Amino acid sequence: MIYRDRIYGKIEIKEPVILELIKSPSLQRLKGIDQAGYLPLQSKLLGFRYSEVEHNRFEHSLGVFILLKKFGASLKEQIAGLIHDVSHSVFSHCIDYALKEGSEKNHTYQDRIFEDFVKNSEIPKILSKFGFDANYILEKHNFPLLEKELPDLCADRIDYSFRTAVIYREANLKTINYFLNYFLIKKNSWVFKNLKSAKKFASLFFKMNKIYYSGFLSAVMFKTVGDTLKFALQKRYIKKEDLFTTDEKVINKIKKKSKEDKKLNLLFRRMQGKVKFENNPRNYDTLVFCKSRIVDPLIKINSQIKRLSKIDKIWAKIVTREFKPKGYFLKFK
Repeated sequence: MIYRDRIYGKIEIKEPVILELIKSPSLQRLKGIDQAGYLPLQSKLLGFRYSEVEHNRFEHSLGVFILLKKFGASLKEQIAGLIHDVSHSVFSHCIDYALKEGSEKNHTYQDRIFEDFVKNSEIPKILSKFGFDANYILEKHNFPLLEKELPDLCADRIDYSFRTAVIYREANLKTINYFLNYFLIKKNSWVFKNLKSAKKFASLFFKMNKIYYSGFLSAVMFKTVGDTLKFALQKRYIKKEDLFTTDEKVINKIKKKSKEDKKLNLLFRRMQGKVKFENNPRNYDTLVFCKSRIVDPLIKINSQIKRLSKIDKIWAKIVTREFKPKGYFLKFK
């Protein structure tokens, strides 16, 4: 199979287990799940056409697999990378604003249900067919290149930051290739070869978080979509199992019911960006939180591995500050 990725270019995929997983219903469903949440709204708020910034969880999942493969991760870790996002619901992290099991501040719903979701899918059967133990693949601690807690770098975090930066024109492929050329794998960690490359990546990630991951416009997207889903679930216009179909299928159900229900119509109009809003601490409808992300890269300095925050005191302060969830006072006009 020849796959063309917008970040890493053309790659030939030969591993039978990877090919079968890519074709599985669980992976294919991710083509209908927006990476950012609800891109028609986010793109509108940020001043882009949806067609310019469209990207989905499937693309990211393949990207994580490719990145791990490029840096010599084991086939087991490549498999774990490929399936790491299959439990995402419709509208990605917007679900954390719709369900009581979700978390506005931490965006953890997908992680909480991951193991059960995979075990109830066709994935364990595929893994068993090729001699892989699903329980081992599901244990994230087995794969430190794929997943690590913030502020560490990992394949998941690296790929989504690359992808968002290129799609929103905050970086070009030349810059991405620069970063790829300055990565080392040391003791199962992503390490930069020098201080300059680490600072450059950290600064880019900081900007991506400020604007695209935890910015006010992202908070508006998360909240408006979450409120719409919550109300539609309460009124039984959609069922919980609908949350694990695709964005389009759920939108179509909500759009149909919004013609009959005034409250749903208002929520849906907000979700479409048709109701004006502001961040107003003195007069607000709701306090909205966003998970904030920051990285503190490891750097090879001579024969030692050091964190950027241990070298740069200003960055140490930024890391401490940016770890805290962002809060916004959302007022609809």
